[in-house]
Amino acid sequence: MESATEPGRREQNKRRTHEALIHAAARLFQENGYEATTVRDIAAAAGVGERTFFRYFPSKESLILQHVRDFIPLLEEAIRARPQGETPLAALRNAVLELAGRDDWAAGILLAGPQPLSTAPSGRGERFLLFDLEEAVASAFLDRMTVDGADPGAPDSVLRASVLARAGVGVLRALRLTYARLPEATRDEIGVLDFAHAAFATLTDAEGHTEESE
Repeated sequence: MESATEPGRREQNKRRTHEALIHAAARLFQENGYEATTVRDIAAAAGVGERTFFRYFPSKESLILQHVRDFIPLLEEAIRARPQGETPLAALRNAVLELAGRDDWAAGILLAGPQPLSTAPSGRGERFLLFDLEEAVASAFLDRMTVDGADPGAPDSVLRASVLARAGVGVLRALRLTYARLPEATRDEIGVLDFAHAAFATLTDAEGHTEESE
């Protein structure tokens, strides 16, 4: 007879295997590049066989897409938890850096692959991840504005949250695209966190120049 603890143990083992595959993929993508890394490489680095990999992910691209899905609610929660004195874009930047600095989160995997933030579904049932990410960030921004006294239903509040969210997500997309195009040797020299800081600074600097010119 199966003990009451067996299902719990199985779930823990599945979670450990899932995390091992994610972290192995992130490390190999960083070291060898996305295209040069095979499913066999990822499975071996995680200490499992290829058949085990395919029980968790249909492909290495699906591994990245799943990690993005997992990232969205974490980012939304982290933005809401930032100090209220931060501007929306500062809250987004600091939330991203906070998640990227966590030991249990393979942040580097978000920079890998051909199109992990695709605007179109790659197969039946595939969700529009970019839209979902933008909507989650906009929702968190709108909540922060409401705390400051703004009417969450007012058109100008909704518009401001939407515009800032899509500008911020645009920084994340530009960061990924630029990072992917860098030579491998250059990527090894650049810290991801420093690169993210520079990406957000570019947007905030541009915003400041625009205000000064008006």
